[in-house]
Amino acid sequence: MAKAAHGSFAEAGADLELVGIQKRFPGFTAIEHLDLTIPAGSFFALLGPSGCGKTTTLRLVAGLEDPTEGKILLGGTDVTALKPHKRPVNTVFQSYALFPHMTILENVAFGLRRRAIGDPVGKAHEALQLVELDHVADRKPAQLSGGQQQRVALARAVVNRPALLLLDEPLGALDLKLRRQMQFELKQIQQEVGLTFLHVTHDQEEAMTMADTVAVMNKGRIEQMGAPEELYELPKTVFVANFLGQSNLFTVDVDGGTDQVIHTVSPSGKISLPRRRSERDSGTITVGVRPEKLRLHQSAPAFDAAVNVIGPGRITDVSFIGVSTQYAVEVPGAGTVQVFAQNVEAGPAAKLGDEVWLSWFIEHTFGLADDHLETGAITADFSTQAIATQAGLAE
Repeated sequence: MAKAAHGSFAEAGADLELVGIQKRFPGFTAIEHLDLTIPAGSFFALLGPSGCGKTTTLRLVAGLEDPTEGKILLGGTDVTALKPHKRPVNTVFQSYALFPHMTILENVAFGLRRRAIGDPVGKAHEALQLVELDHVADRKPAQLSGGQQQRVALARAVVNRPALLLLDEPLGALDLKLRRQMQFELKQIQQEVGLTFLHVTHDQEEAMTMADTVAVMNKGRIEQMGAPEELYELPKTVFVANFLGQSNLFTVDVDGGTDQVIHTVSPSGKISLPRRRSERDSGTITVGVRPEKLRLHQSAPAFDAAVNVIGPGRITDVSFIGVSTQYAVEVPGAGTVQVFAQNVEAGPAAKLGDEVWLSWFIEHTFGLADDHLETGAITADFSTQAIATQAGLAE
């Protein structure tokens, strides 16, 4: 990243606070009751499937929708009643929305000219330097690649020094390799510029790669919020465990324990977990472990107090995907268990039909607050914008 513009762009963004936000459409509540604080200068991701309320939340912050109840504070100032153009907020959309008849420089300077800000050309050059595109300032958008156009859209938003920058699925139109490159660049720019970024996405990898804090939304409310590694390693609900990566989940009965460890029994064997990693500690509970934490064994492993073992089971599927091999193992009493084994050797270590045992460290087990996921909850394919359009309420 270019460093020349760093001094000019060092102003910190403002903190965003949503207080008791509710958004109802006729016959449908998009957001139940949302309280959320995003610290100034942070990169915050709102992650969730279609229809969870994340885009509605972004539109409320931008001023494109009005909340049914609640307040929106930016830098401590109530902006709930302000029109979009009066808010110190800029949005970068998936569609770049650049003016095709203007040069790149004119596109970036456009907002500054409209607001009669001094030296619009100089500031536009600074912003283009930040995204390393000042050398194409005289070209038209059609002459740039998709990734370059996205960076121009980012420069056009950043040049206005918004207190808050909203990113609405900004990388969705890019191919995989370019998307990963842009994830890195966006994070670098956010750290350099120091603005507050609110990024809305359904892409788990994208959220975890870029954000300091991730909030997982489901059905208009936040299920869990925290650092990416915290959400991945220690999900609290079945929804988070399944939406953020893959999880093997087991229904077990608590069967005693110590101050440090909970012991459980299930049809597939005994499973223990740290008490501090479980949301519940009595009765029938759901526990889980990530597929990459599991190890395959061709024979029953020796007893180890620090390790859980289930099996024997039989391998029903083997998928070689380069860096790892993914196994599906049918274990009596546990159903199909997924195992991701890194390919440190040449090719898969076990084959279809093999009898195997599975082990993992007790430390990697987590206990959830709930027991099952409603059918279709993760794949529900409806959006609040579509519902609003049908109701004749969309902007």
